[in-house]
Amino acid sequence: MMSREPVIPCKGFRTGTPLAAWRVDAFVKVTLINHTENPDRICAAAAQSCYSEKGASELFDATSNDRARNMIDKVVSMGHLSVVEHAHFTFSVEGVSRALTHQLVRHRIASYSQQSQRYVSMEKAEYVIPPKIADDEMAKAAFTKAMDEAWRVYRDLSKAVPKEDARYVLPNACHTNITLTMNARELWHLFRLRCCRRAQWEIRLMAWMMLAEAKRVAPILFSNAGPGCYRGACPEGDYSCGRPYDKAKPPTEQALLAESAGADE
Repeated sequence: MMSREPVIPCKGFRTGTPLAAWRVDAFVKVTLINHTENPDRICAAAAQSCYSEKGASELFDATSNDRARNMIDKVVSMGHLSVVEHAHFTFSVEGVSRALTHQLVRHRIASYSQQSQRYVSMEKAEYVIPPKIADDEMAKAAFTKAMDEAWRVYRDLSKAVPKEDARYVLPNACHTNITLTMNARELWHLFRLRCCRRAQWEIRLMAWMMLAEAKRVAPILFSNAGPGCYRGACPEGDYSCGRPYDKAKPPTEQALLAESAGADE
């Protein structure tokens, strides 16, 4: 199979809008497909109910956005994060590598449904090419040759053995889709770790896309969400990159793509 040239669409963080780089026949795509209705007010009402004689149903109706912001800021600053677990968000992440999803599923407080290689044919060679490999002609040629050989063997094996056995030769670069549901607290944790510059480039790109989608529907809950450096000193200690993100200027898609290519390293 002949590899296509890298494709770098830069159309911004929007629902269903592909944003990716260096892949074959696929774009990484992050779509928020469902979420708790009124997530900011739900969590604020839950927080208020801990300190009120009234129930959350009555408090919810009386909660304005300003009151929700004040309440959430107060309880989160106190470390009372259980109240933000009442809001859930479901994302479809498509066109990513299995190297990414192996990292993603380490976030245990979540539900995952991943494209099966047992039941879905992988005969079409779709894979992610890491940007630093794509930018090196010799590395790219070696990588593409290895991918072509892996899929050639997969197709040959698929004629003789079940797909569930043939898939063992497929690489981490193999394209996959995954659906995930997390509550707001776990998303905060994911964004703290995976939006960091020290995170692996592909999952970092996905995390920033997810954060943009989450902020669109829950701007109060996620107003301070992001890498650890958003809220003070870098939590990485001696492993800090020394280049904290500026919360007032979140990275653009072009900047993230440049980071993925190692342009700023």
